Amino acid sequence: MQAFSVVTPLLGGVLIGLAASGLLLYNGRIAGISGIAAGLLPPWDRETRWRLAFFSGLLTGGVILSFAYPVAFSLPPRSLPVLAVAGLLVGLGTRIGNGCTSGHGVCGLARRSMRSAVATATFMTTAAITVYLIDRVSPALR
Repeated sequence: MQAFSVVTPLLGGVLIGLAASGLLLYNGRIAGISGIAAGLLPPWDRETRWRLAFFSGLLTGGVILSFAYPVAFSLPPRSLPVLAVAGLLVGLGTRIGNGCTSGHGVCGLARRSMRSAVATATFMTTAAITVYLIDRVSPALR
């Protein structure tokens, strides 16, 4: 376990904020990752190019990080079936909530959207309950 550092999370937050602000200022679009990814599915339209560029930038950043700081990547803490179910539940939640944590939590809150405030509070509450249940109630899922 590494000692807590405020620099890395602060830098990450600044980069996320700059990317979200840049997309909004230069393209007039919200940086909601689930919506951007969903827009890459057929049928394609005139917005597919910028979505592909933005999504490619996210993937490229991860690849660069894996080479520059390989310690950031390790084996998943849960089994593949548990991760698959978790991914499906997150996808379902983004559809029900009309967006994801990046769209509501980063962009929506910055725009003072009440809908995003409620969605973000719901995401965070659900996440806290889920972590508690997984770590305390059912350690067999590890």
